[in-house]
Amino acid sequence: MTALEHPARRADGPGRPPRRVPFPVVDEVARHCLQEQEPETVHIEVHLPGTPDPERLKTAFGDALRSHPRILMREARGAWYRRRYEWELTEAPDVEVVTFPAAEPDALKRARERALCDAPPLTASPPIRLEVVADPEAGGESSVLFLTINHTALDGPACLRVLATAAELYGGRDNAPAAPPTRTPVAANGEGGPDQAPSGLPSPWAAPARVAHGTPAPSPSSRLRSSRGDPIPGNGMLVADLPVPRRPKGAPYTVNDQLMVATALMIAHWNREHGSRPRPLRITMPVDDRPRDMTMPIGNGTRLVEVPFGAGELGPDAATGRSGPGDLTPEEIHALLRRTSDRTRALKALSRPQLGHGAALLTAPVLPVTMRAAVTRGLRRAAAPWTSTTLLSNIGRVPYALDFGDAGAAYAVWFSAPARMPRGLTVTTASTAGRLHLALRWSRTLLSHGDGAHLRDLFEHYLHATQNLHPTPEDSGS
Repeated sequence: MTALEHPARRADGPGRPPRRVPFPVVDEVARHCLQEQEPETVHIEVHLPGTPDPERLKTAFGDALRSHPRILMREARGAWYRRRYEWELTEAPDVEVVTFPAAEPDALKRARERALCDAPPLTASPPIRLEVVADPEAGGESSVLFLTINHTALDGPACLRVLATAAELYGGRDNAPAAPPTRTPVAANGEGGPDQAPSGLPSPWAAPARVAHGTPAPSPSSRLRSSRGDPIPGNGMLVADLPVPRRPKGAPYTVNDQLMVATALMIAHWNREHGSRPRPLRITMPVDDRPRDMTMPIGNGTRLVEVPFGAGELGPDAATGRSGPGDLTPEEIHALLRRTSDRTRALKALSRPQLGHGAALLTAPVLPVTMRAAVTRGLRRAAAPWTSTTLLSNIGRVPYALDFGDAGAAYAVWFSAPARMPRGLTVTTASTAGRLHLALRWSRTLLSHGDGAHLRDLFEHYLHATQNLHPTPEDSGS
């Protein structure tokens, strides 16, 4: 159940308090585990060829917020012994949501820095902010819209829907979502059907590989510093603009499967370089079944599945003794893509709660929230070795034109997801105008910017390796 689907409570009569909505499971677990050192933010940056008019944009975005009232909320105050956290729905924003920072040479760097390090507070409605930053790198009048989201309250696709509404109100042009791509149906033999999880894979009880430590800053005193001179907590990030990977006509796998395989091979290669013994990987993949039109529920609406990979699938083993960047043959990569396609298709078809059945029990309103928070944090620490290796969030083709009229339509859109330890690394992709926009985001306790650049190069190498593979007779018969 998404946050929108919870019934709201509202007192009757004059002077009645704002409506309240209980935190759904995803929001409550995130609220329990908040950490100042690694803020849980989602960042979206939208690149436009022009700059929108400040007053018109503020009006359009304000009207968009009212068109999706579930985004206008703040955390309600409550006693320590209360059984639930609640969102308090408001009629209007508590704060100025849209700002236009002064133009400066490193404006993009500082805006990205703020998006990773400064989470909008949950105590003010709405828990998002939109900054419009001049883009000196692109020249002319181009600009970048930076949308920063407190992930305890909302996710990226929901806020992108609100931004698409704002674009339509600002530019007066249709921003209706494009139809989603179709996928090859499940095989007729039932393999990968809705009640069947992938078989022949590592045990889910086995601890997966971790991303090997790179060369992070050795001490807090030498950490990077923000524009104010304060140490920057949390995450670093690198973005890249790549071609959307090609695949053979009729191939049973999708671009998402190619991204999944590239991510797995990237991490396996990185770990081999850093002396880690081969171990199975698990990659968390958000699945979003919500409609993209105006009926889209606003909140944290994705469910998480974990795609497993055996250690022997991803590189050299004792039998072959192979090593190096070209360790898999095209035939082996093609077979890995087929297996990955079967797994992702089966996992998407499984009917599961957003965070699994255990989280629903953990958030049952039996004990006060303060007691449940302590239990949740303790379980999170205890379960850290079994946390998935990384998260790959593929937004796919951005379904909206994001046409801002006189400011133009978006030609690039990047997203990034939080990268708290123990994962410490997330991979987020979206495609716009035929280009793949990749964001690698990492915990600064795990990796440095140089490490991120090397991981980007590995990802690009392996993504290229998934292309131009010739389909087999087995493909055409699937």
